[in-house]
Amino acid sequence: MKNNNGDTTRVTSMHSISGSLDSSDCIIQIYGIHLGRKYDLLDQICSIGRDPQNSIVLDSDSVSRRHAVVELTESGRTVRDLDSTNGTYLNDIQIRSAILSNGDLIKVGDTIFKYLTGANVEALYHEEIYNMTIRDGLTQVANKRFLLDSLDKEFSRCKRYERELSLIMFDLDHFKDVNDQFGHLTGDYVLKELASLLRRRIRKEELFARYGGEEFVIVLPESGLDVGLRFGEIVRKMVEEHHFEFEGQQIRVTVSVGVATLSAETNALSDLLRIADEKLYEAKRSGRNQVKG
Repeated sequence: MKNNNGDTTRVTSMHSISGSLDSSDCIIQIYGIHLGRKYDLLDQICSIGRDPQNSIVLDSDSVSRRHAVVELTESGRTVRDLDSTNGTYLNDIQIRSAILSNGDLIKVGDTIFKYLTGANVEALYHEEIYNMTIRDGLTQVANKRFLLDSLDKEFSRCKRYERELSLIMFDLDHFKDVNDQFGHLTGDYVLKELASLLRRRIRKEELFARYGGEEFVIVLPESGLDVGLRFGEIVRKMVEEHHFEFEGQQIRVTVSVGVATLSAETNALSDLLRIADEKLYEAKRSGRNQVKG
């Protein structure tokens, strides 16, 4: 079967989101071109790779012809790498073979699957489908859709009650060079590692989201420009000082940061986003790895 992008997918058994669920073991694609697709693990062995004879076919240069298998063994459901070129990862750790547990993330090339098992797999599946509507599959922070919905409500609240609101927008400097020099798997690692690093600094009342590509946004309610600039500098410094290393390669990562704050001139949410974007590109034009507001 081919989709509009020319990709071919062959599966042992597949249900649509609204279909019935009769398997207690499945993997769901949470990142990649077939986002949300569910594959029931009905056979003892489910093969994954670029070859059309695999149970799950992934038409991607980062996937080997026979990349990995998910198989039922005496020890339990197991994922096993088949000497693939780019390796198979379980919860961000490269593996040869590992027993799966409910909720584990399996990365094959540029695709991420989530393993679900147990008597409540139907509820877990529908919960995961909901999570896909609000969370970015790669970085596991909020996605653009959730960001804009939440920010629209926060913007209206702050305008109505004359409260402060600041927005930090940043993206990675020379990220294309990282992908070109080290490959897209390294680029994916950098994005995930950056998100994991900064997520620990975000408080409950704040919001951290992937805005698109290598661009991220942090929403700071009840915060003026001075707070936004200080927080932006914390972000910049944390990234600059962090040790990014993937498969023995050290990658220097910096970000350029733009900060906007609510004022009498910001009549719409689009104004706030536009100002933050303008300040971000001012930081880039000024030499990158800096904060402008």
